[in-house]
Amino acid sequence: MRLEKVTALVTGASSGIGEAVSARFRREGARLLLTGRRERLDSAQPDDLYVPGDLNDEAVVEALARQAAESVGTVDVVVLNHGLQASSSLTDMAYDDARNVLHSNLLSAFLVMKHFAPLMPAAGGSFVCVGSRLGMVGMPGEVLYSAAKGGLIMLAKGAAIEWAPRNIRVNVVAPGLTATPIIESSFERRPDPEAYRRQRESQIPLQRLASPEEVADAVLFLASSESSYITGAVLPVDGGYTAF
Repeated sequence: MRLEKVTALVTGASSGIGEAVSARFRREGARLLLTGRRERLDSAQPDDLYVPGDLNDEAVVEALARQAAESVGTVDVVVLNHGLQASSSLTDMAYDDARNVLHSNLLSAFLVMKHFAPLMPAAGGSFVCVGSRLGMVGMPGEVLYSAAKGGLIMLAKGAAIEWAPRNIRVNVVAPGLTATPIIESSFERRPDPEAYRRQRESQIPLQRLASPEEVADAVLFLASSESSYITGAVLPVDGGYTAF
């Protein structure tokens, strides 16, 4: 019960990594405030508070923070798991799509951090940003996504220094390819899904995709007191992809 008496906000809780983080935190005793784009969350439990909304809108984030303050008082842990990936070459990407990728992965994280840091208790708290290996290395067709996730890393590092006097820690988990429903469905759309999977796995030193639960374990570590002297760090969970 590493999160007993801890209240945690998990964004992007609807599926994949967010759903796995929610389940892991629940088993560790956390009280959960969840948010996502879906109107209802089937995986939410009776003790969870689920509030749907678009975190690109500051008014929505402000309302979520007010509801959290009224419902739970303080928030000890915030997991920033929401985001959007739109693959395209740099010259082919429309400006509106580029702006949406940057807003969904970077500026919306800023909004949540801005409005939830004041809700953390006097003893401090922990922000865990779910970034990507592509925030650390470039990839053709993912230039704006890499820029957004790279910006998220620097946002976390700057906030970690700024909030250190308040004992608010800010860290990043950077997953590699993870077997989420979105990734699995993208594989299935390929002409030869198994061949494509093998090709992608061959690029990973551990020769397989991560499970959402493996990423959730890393998030739990950075959220808990076990990482009490860690802030401003980036923890790759990528099977060795960024070790090259």
